[in-house]
Amino acid sequence: MSKRDYYQVLGVNRSAGDDELKKAYRRLAMKYHPDRNQGDAQAEARFKEAKEAYDILSDTQKRAAYDQFGHAGVENAAGMGGGGFSEGVGDIFGDIFGDIFGGGGGGRRQSRGADLRYNLELSLEEAVQGTEKKIRVPRMSDCAACNGSGSRPGSEPKTCGTCHGQGQVRMQQGFFSVQQTCPQCRGRGEVITDPCGNCQGQGMVRDEKTLSVKIPAGVDDGDQVRLSGEGESGGPGARPGDLYVQVRLVPHDIFRRDGDNLYCEVPVSFATMVLGGSVEIPTLSGRATIKVPPETQSEKMFRLRGKGVRNVRNGHQGDLYCKIAVETPVNLTRHQKDLLKELDQSLIEGGDRHSPRWGNWTSRIKSFFDDLVT
Repeated sequence: MSKRDYYQVLGVNRSAGDDELKKAYRRLAMKYHPDRNQGDAQAEARFKEAKEAYDILSDTQKRAAYDQFGHAGVENAAGMGGGGFSEGVGDIFGDIFGDIFGGGGGGRRQSRGADLRYNLELSLEEAVQGTEKKIRVPRMSDCAACNGSGSRPGSEPKTCGTCHGQGQVRMQQGFFSVQQTCPQCRGRGEVITDPCGNCQGQGMVRDEKTLSVKIPAGVDDGDQVRLSGEGESGGPGARPGDLYVQVRLVPHDIFRRDGDNLYCEVPVSFATMVLGGSVEIPTLSGRATIKVPPETQSEKMFRLRGKGVRNVRNGHQGDLYCKIAVETPVNLTRHQKDLLKELDQSLIEGGDRHSPRWGNWTSRIKSFFDDLVT
């Protein structure tokens, strides 16, 4: 009986790569393995056929010979090895599941300490100009008594007898081979037989460390400064985590920040809005003056270029936007009220000439009601 084409057996194209071959073989092996199909001779035959095809096509030299000469080129190679399932499917499943559960390469688990986050409140001025702050961070650090080893001074950890120092063990269940962290030493590869009295064998103690943090000019709310290696200790043989200092801006009495721009609202008297004048305003770099043209309307926005924030990343300088807001006078005397009434009557008599917006508004109201009637 002639053999089927190996590519056809695995259901792949002749250009299939290693990953595609492995995936196809895994699918067939799981489907036709004898453990799942006991007493099914046809399934066993399909399993052996798939294994033979994968043995040939997964080997670069054998595959080249097969591609050139077909089955004749690999007659002596097909089926050799005698390892059966453990050397075929066992290895491939060990590779696949080892990658998922952290194995694959053997050796001790490469761990690190936990990262920490510290919220640092800054004023707008500090964020814009940059500053340096000292902070106290509670964390787990290496025990000074045993230098983080976990063993009493003068003694040393012993090689783990379960994983033999590898930090990982292989679990076999049916045709699945899964590599996982050693439960005895928790991936360290060593066990503490004479624990340190200061840290009880943990290699870590809780303490507080004072750190100096340099805040670059221009940082914004939510920005982070990373201090490498200033997080928590990872225990014996592991490097510490990092500390992330997150900036929180305290609300400002005058300015509101939006990206690189600053915004503020400036109260201006009615007389200044009508007659025009100069208004002094604050900026983060000192005092400035804006000229208010005569007959300026409320909520007019004035832009002061370059008076915002310099971007911490690209150096772009933002602007300051000042919105003019008319301040309504309060606590008027009788005389002041009489003067305002006199002025108001004079403006009303002038009609649209003095109040074009009011005139336009009343015209639209009239048209609105006229449309309702019709």
